[in-house]
Amino acid sequence: MKGFKSHLPTKLCPVCERPFSWRKKWARNWETVIYCSERCRRSNPEKNP
Repeated sequence: MKGFKSHLPTKLCPVCERPFSWRKKWARNWETVIYCSERCRRSNPEKNP
């Protein structure tokens, strides 16, 4: 069924605390994906003192 995406795995972004779901571009490294976007990745307080 096209457009039915509730079955996709989701994670919670540690920066903005919003849920984000699996994307095709993350298929090979979904286990290592931590942030929902580049903006959240750049604003991580642990890496930017």
